[in-house]
Amino acid sequence: MFSLANPCVCVVRFSSPHNRPPNRNFRPLQSTIFISPVTKIKAVSDGKEYSSPVTVTVQEEDEVQSTPNKEVEESVKLLKKAAKTRKVPATEILSAFKVIEKAKLDPSRFCETLGGSESPGRTWMLIFTAQKGLKSGKYFPITAVQRFDAAARRIENGVYLGALGCLTFEGRFSWKKRILAFMFELIRIKIGPFNPFEINIKGDDESEPSNKNPFFIWFYIDEEIAVARGRSGGTAFWCRCRRV
Repeated sequence: MFSLANPCVCVVRFSSPHNRPPNRNFRPLQSTIFISPVTKIKAVSDGKEYSSPVTVTVQEEDEVQSTPNKEVEESVKLLKKAAKTRKVPATEILSAFKVIEKAKLDPSRFCETLGGSESPGRTWMLIFTAQKGLKSGKYFPITAVQRFDAAARRIENGVYLGALGCLTFEGRFSWKKRILAFMFELIRIKIGPFNPFEINIKGDDESEPSNKNPFFIWFYIDEEIAVARGRSGGTAFWCRCRRV
């Protein structure tokens, strides 16, 4: 693990793989390898630290659960019930979030499931939002819909107020593993029966969105619901809907 305080210090902790119980539901992702030409390695063993300048290759492995277990399936079922009825207690939804986040499900098909294989993509209605740390949460009180277009890598976020009008933001996104980072480029405002007008906020930045921009970390996506955490730390879930 790289130290945030000093990017040139790598901390390595030793543990025996024989202490880990086997789990048939898990399989490793492709390893990510970081190479530093000259850095300082710090080893921790028996509570003592040793450091020495060396050339080091650090290999990080992540594990994902290939299929949802029974606890995850029950949590997903509860969220789908909440999306249909809006009567499931907030405490139960928060517990379901914890189970789904902890499961680390395989994200390899998340992007396509979220945004489809063809433009203009798929639309999702925001159902419930929770504060950072899952301490509390509530059903979202107004109609908020997001469109994700996986083919064109486009995102649209809108708040709809019926006959009063709507406010939407459109932009581009990037996808890496389970993280969708995005940048808005266009604002559309519609008031009553009048035609919408647009405001271009793109600027000169042509770079690909990264974790320096707003992003979502997706924990679960199927054909009906999706669960993610935002950059601020809050968690939410959406259900598939028709285009507004």
